[in-house]
Amino acid sequence: MIEIRAATEQDVEVFYKLMLEEAEHHNALQHIHTSPSEIRRAGFGKDPRFGVLLAQFDGEPAGYISYTVNYSIWLGAEFMMIDDVFVTAKYRGRKIGEALMARARQVAQAAGHTRIRWGVESNNEGAIRFYQRLGASLHTKGLCTWEVGDDPGRH
Repeated sequence: MIEIRAATEQDVEVFYKLMLEEAEHHNALQHIHTSPSEIRRAGFGKDPRFGVLLAQFDGEPAGYISYTVNYSIWLGAEFMMIDDVFVTAKYRGRKIGEALMARARQVAQAAGHTRIRWGVESNNEGAIRFYQRLGASLHTKGLCTWEVGDDPGRH
């Protein structure tokens, strides 16, 4: 059975392991610069900077969505910005991604947001079909990053 719930501070280690699993899946472990203690501080303190929805299948960790809340000047409103959508290989094909996205939609609506935004790799055709099946629109736009901190190796 699928259960989707908001992560708590007690879930930090589980969430971090899922993050590492996702990064490994994308051959991107070198881009993980955070730690469980930073996740705990930034996500579960007095003023959380992000949210996490955890998926469990029969009580086992199966995936997550991480998100932030941003403000759109053009919309004149806050919106949910999804960072990651990930389902472990063991649980793919069991509608967990669908359940995670449905719960994200509920969270956004409950907060008064009228939009959810996220990125997808242009060559990830399976994910694009999945998101379009949910009713999402795909907008082609370049993504730029500009490293401005002291450590140019951080992304």
